Amino acid sequence: MPTVSPVNLSAPLLLLLLLLLLLLCTTHTTMATNWLSLARLPRSRAVSGAAPCARLRGLTPGQVGVCRARGEVMESVRKAAEMVIEECQHQFRNRRWNCSTTPRGINVFGRVMNQGASLAEMTQNNRRLLSFKTYNPCFFFFFRAAVVVPGTREAAFVHALSSAAVAVAVTRACTRGELERCGCDRKVRGVSPEGFQWSGCSDNLSYGVAFSQAFVDEPERAKGLSAGRPLMNLHNNEAGRKAILHNMQVECKCHGVSGSCELKTCWKVMPPFKRVGVVLKERFDGATEVRLTRIGSRPALLPRDPYVKPPAARDLVYVAPSPDFCHLDPDNGIPGTAGRRCNGTSRLAPDGCELVCCGPGYRAGRAEVVQRCSCKFSWCCSVRCQQCKNTVTIHTCRV
Repeated sequence: MPTVSPVNLSAPLLLLLLLLLLLLCTTHTTMATNWLSLARLPRSRAVSGAAPCARLRGLTPGQVGVCRARGEVMESVRKAAEMVIEECQHQFRNRRWNCSTTPRGINVFGRVMNQGASLAEMTQNNRRLLSFKTYNPCFFFFFRAAVVVPGTREAAFVHALSSAAVAVAVTRACTRGELERCGCDRKVRGVSPEGFQWSGCSDNLSYGVAFSQAFVDEPERAKGLSAGRPLMNLHNNEAGRKAILHNMQVECKCHGVSGSCELKTCWKVMPPFKRVGVVLKERFDGATEVRLTRIGSRPALLPRDPYVKPPAARDLVYVAPSPDFCHLDPDNGIPGTAGRRCNGTSRLAPDGCELVCCGPGYRAGRAEVVQRCSCKFSWCCSVRCQQCKNTVTIHTCRV
């Protein structure tokens, strides 16, 4: 068996090598959802213009290019980042993974979302470097950050919600007249089969979707479509946008003497973003685990279980099972469930203590809460309530 002779390196040279290794690792842990860190920027911070775009941490080079070319839209992107975090935490407030965010940095949801997944998605050069770790423990210390858990069901949800949020935020800006390059969708015209007249300002969803594809999908397309993770992310990004498209609503206004509605004009509007979140949460619960395969020369994602039907375009897909999220794992941004509140009266619901606390490890305590009570309707038009103190039982997971 060949032996490896020790090499004497000077301190400056060793430091240089370690810095190069660290740079290599951080390059490969870039994540397509790092743009969500825009939500952490102060409102006074500019997010458009050549110089500000270049200084936005979390954007890939391609996204920086989109920022420079279409700067007026970037304020909507910042708003979309805030929408994603708020809605994710609302939808998963009673689950083990509750969309908890990291205290700082560009990786908002921690390494649960990490892009750098498997050896199959590394370059040949990086595989050689990985084999080198056997002889160099220092290298393994730096490189282990790039070998992380691949795409989970949670990552699928965040990607879908993120692409939908960008489409919604940009479309809203169009409808409000905040963007020079777009406005209302004037293509919706004529008389509907129901007999009403299409008119008014329909939401220009096509513009919002096109920008979402250009901005959110860019990191995946830059990697190429020969690996499972980029294909998974692109599929889920599109599923998020379809959640808007398939839930569009119609609003109408009546015209006529004394509100007789002799003529009714209608226009199309997007669903509330909370409705999009509900739809995607349902898709999350029914997501399909897939594997990378080839159909002819084209890479494709097919169910890992051959008895499961192929996912539709609106379904979410993932390539690896999730961790249990029960225990504290700071390296991967998992806070665990210790100290979390849960529903002690429910056994089978997602917010039940046995599920949230990973078993019967919870305790009950009494606490005084202030609630609204004795509410009365006051003409016109408000509701007035008193503040009442009540003692309630609170259940929390054991530490």
